[in-house]
Amino acid sequence: MNARVRAVSFGPTQVAAERRPDGAILLRLAQPLGPYARRMTDRLEHWAAQAPARVFLAQRREGAWLKLTYAEARERAKRIAAALLARGLSPERPLAVLSGNDLEHGLLLLGAMYAGVPIAPVSPAYSLVSADFAQLGQVVRLVTPGLVYAADEKLFGRAVAAAVPGDTEVVFGSAFALLEEHSNEKEVERAHARVGPDSIVKFLFTSGSTGTPKAVINTQRMWCANQAMVLQVLAWLRDEPPVMVDWAPWHHTAGGNKDFGLVLHNGGTLYIDEGKPLPGAIETTVRNLKEIAPNWYFNVPKGYEMLLPYLKSDAQLRRNFFSRVKALWFAGAGVAQHVFDEYKRLSVEACGEQVLFLTGLGSTETSPHTLGRTWDTADASNMGVPTPGTEMKLVPIEGKYEARLKGPHITPGYWRQPELTRHAFDDEGYYRLGDAFVFADEKNPGAGLLFRGRISEDFKLATGTWVHVGALRAAFIQHFAPLVRDVVIAGDRRNEPAALVFPAQPIDRQVFRAKLEAFAARSTGSSNCIRRAILLDEPPSLDAGEMTDKGSINQRAVLERRAALVEELYAGSPRVLVA
Repeated sequence: MNARVRAVSFGPTQVAAERRPDGAILLRLAQPLGPYARRMTDRLEHWAAQAPARVFLAQRREGAWLKLTYAEARERAKRIAAALLARGLSPERPLAVLSGNDLEHGLLLLGAMYAGVPIAPVSPAYSLVSADFAQLGQVVRLVTPGLVYAADEKLFGRAVAAAVPGDTEVVFGSAFALLEEHSNEKEVERAHARVGPDSIVKFLFTSGSTGTPKAVINTQRMWCANQAMVLQVLAWLRDEPPVMVDWAPWHHTAGGNKDFGLVLHNGGTLYIDEGKPLPGAIETTVRNLKEIAPNWYFNVPKGYEMLLPYLKSDAQLRRNFFSRVKALWFAGAGVAQHVFDEYKRLSVEACGEQVLFLTGLGSTETSPHTLGRTWDTADASNMGVPTPGTEMKLVPIEGKYEARLKGPHITPGYWRQPELTRHAFDDEGYYRLGDAFVFADEKNPGAGLLFRGRISEDFKLATGTWVHVGALRAAFIQHFAPLVRDVVIAGDRRNEPAALVFPAQPIDRQVFRAKLEAFAARSTGSSNCIRRAILLDEPPSLDAGEMTDKGSINQRAVLERRAALVEELYAGSPRVLVA
């Protein structure tokens, strides 16, 4: 692509690498991390003083944007803080929020920070999608909230009745004003003065490979340090406040920490997008993006996939979307190469410049930003280099490197789960990220790290040959695009790998068989040759832990729940089945 690249200011990416005698490689940026705030509320105080009338949060209400300025947010948050303090909330009795992104949720987060009370944002899917509310019950028992909030009693009432103890106070959106009735400036200031870097801001839940929610402790130090890391990487934010149209859920670290924090830390504006990358919901996102031109855009790969046909067919949307955006950023999973390439082409068509399509990598335990790529690449799997202040230890394993991390943005552990905390760190105190990488260029660490999947997903065939699931899964989805939504790879201690396929659309069996034969024909060995596959009619189950509420597949849970189908798949000669 010969078009010029849109000019954007980024921080330096010079990498220092140290190779140890034990084979491990230590990576860090040559540029150290600069100073950062003690509390995220200090950034709210700053912007409420410097730009009081600037819009902080906006959300559509009855068709129009209802806007909340920085000055209004500070005033209302302090009233909410007084209400939380009056109820005696604490880390042992935190605030739990069951509903999704809205102005009230944002105010509750800010008020909780002033009061020094942790907030536990819970996936709405645990209340609205789950059939048995088992995961919601586990979350409530783990954190023992002293106050529970949900936006709509009609939607959340059944879940509350099933999973929240009867003696726990519950406030629904219709009664939100009760939390702003009184102010107690002196008490709030005393509580706020006690808030420091080690204070817990929130509990964020992640299930990992177990399917059971774990409460990741997120401190003020973690969040403040991580936002300072982001600012050093995205240097353009020093001169231009971010404007985002964003749906990413606040109960996830990407939306709740990275995106909400990016706006708050840098005095930007967040338009809450109530659309989602789902049929019937993506249209809301399209409407918002035709009206609001973001200068920074984040989405998960599935969101970019679903937005793509609208951008291709609607010139007005395309022009507005690309008009002033500094870069596109994806995270949460690997983006398909054809989607990656098409966005770069469309940006040139829309505005005559190539808009960079960037990414990074992290986890709930890393606040999340811990790797970032701020340069163009032809390879969508390039995750970049460590952020300032991150020390990465790469441990060799089966031709790849396992990533382990240190830094002020790393969690101290899991709430009330000391054994899980102990296993999360190695004997040198590095957090075990669980992801595998290879260098884009072994001789030049600064060229970035290529993501090669979750280590826990890899397995050996009966021959002793390793199957690297992340790379194989990405290649399979790319080969079958756009027919396949996701795939789970089976084959542990078998003679060959096989695929459990979640279709994106109805697939003709003969067409699929032909494409599978073509995929097998181009394989380079037994570890990536798939000749057996089953097309699954039943989607992955949230209640069974087969998927997270953001759509990520839990490979182990799918294989365990559908073990009978796997056995059927391996019975007899290679074939394509439909279940």
